[in-house]
Amino acid sequence: MGLHKILKILALLLSVAGIIFLVMIIATGDDAIKAGDDGSVDLLAYVAYAVLFIILVMVLIFVLKGLFSGSIKKTLISVGLFLGIFVVAYFLASGDGNTYFYNNQPATETESHWVGTGLIAFYIFALAAIGSMLFAGARKLTR
Repeated sequence: MGLHKILKILALLLSVAGIIFLVMIIATGDDAIKAGDDGSVDLLAYVAYAVLFIILVMVLIFVLKGLFSGSIKKTLISVGLFLGIFVVAYFLASGDGNTYFYNNQPATETESHWVGTGLIAFYIFALAAIGSMLFAGARKLTR
């Protein structure tokens, strides 16, 4: 039996289980659910967790499959450049724990430093994306 058939059967089973638990939740009523008397909400949450876990596993499998079926050298260069941008952003960021607040408490210098790193990395990626679009557009115009 192929992977496609197995996934179709699994999707059908999870869909039926989700529908059954949804009907159980609707039949229970709002008052019982608010009081916490019924476990059908928990059962529906478990179905959602199972679907999420299956999706994550499948994404990981297909990403690794695609990674090893293509040019591993190009992939490693791309990952290295991606991580290199984060390293550059980390060294460009500064931590200022006195300015920012999180949960009504001043952010630590480490928290502030990582937020700054994320912002700088975002700016670098945004500039790279905009630059590549402009370059591609200009190159298309010159042809």
